[in-house]
Amino acid sequence: MTDQTHVTVLLVEDDPGDALLTREALEGRTRTRLELVTDGAEAIAYLRREAPHQDAVRPDLILLDLNLPRRDGREVLAELKADPDLAPIPVVILTTSHAHEDIVRSYDLHANAYVAKPVDFDDFAAAVREIDDFYIGLVQRPSLSTSPN
Repeated sequence: MTDQTHVTVLLVEDDPGDALLTREALEGRTRTRLELVTDGAEAIAYLRREAPHQDAVRPDLILLDLNLPRRDGREVLAELKADPDLAPIPVVILTTSHAHEDIVRSYDLHANAYVAKPVDFDDFAAAVREIDDFYIGLVQRPSLSTSPN
């Protein structure tokens, strides 16, 4: 069970460089544990605790890239928001796309936010920390505000 001092962020990202930048941006934030999966099919397996993720911790936040191998981010988003058990998990689209249709489609599929990845490292790191501060530090969600009983 997650408490207010320890949270899990699931990063669904196939670009090793962007995954490293995200990890570095969250480095030193003792309350945030980052888990990484590198494609859409693995994301669904992680969220459903299917092999090899039987012991996966339910994430408090998902950072989801749109352009993924095997199953793209739109498919992952649609599937998890259609599942009553997974739908409450906040999903932030974190992608390189600035395309209007990607933004509209993501919100149509019930993304909680859409953030285009900044190109500059410092701006990228600041954006990731702001997402973490907002969704992990400020927003109250049932998984964090409900008694463990």
